[in-house]
Amino acid sequence: EVQLVESGGGSVQAGGSLRLSCTAAAITLSDYHMAWFRQAPGKGREGVAYVGTYGTTGYADSVKGRFTISQDNAKNTLYLQMNNLKPEDTAMYYCAADLKWGTLRSGFDGNWRRVASWGQGTRVTVSS
Repeated sequence: EVQLVESGGGSVQAGGSLRLSCTAAAITLSDYHMAWFRQAPGKGREGVAYVGTYGTTGYADSVKGRFTISQDNAKNTLYLQMNNLKPEDTAMYYCAADLKWGTLRSGFDGNWRRVASWGQGTRVTVSS
């Protein structure tokens, strides 16, 4: 069973930074296509950033230039470095994993329920 555990959320002021971590258990992270999603109060879940097993990365337009996705295979951990945070970044952030690239990309583009494995989420609150 895939186990993903997020950490690193918190409360910051606008313009601040946070680094989210997603540690994987029972799987080798580098075998999976990975992504970060978020869900703001009262809104649907949306893709934030993804990284494929070959290193291909992608970002939502709203976070390009501010967020960076990376992974440390030795630590079996996925990261999301978030800089210049804005109040509209306030959300629950989830990491997700899937063995199929097409499924992950489809999930990133809106079909998130198809993505196989999810963490429990970590909350980010950005105040103005």
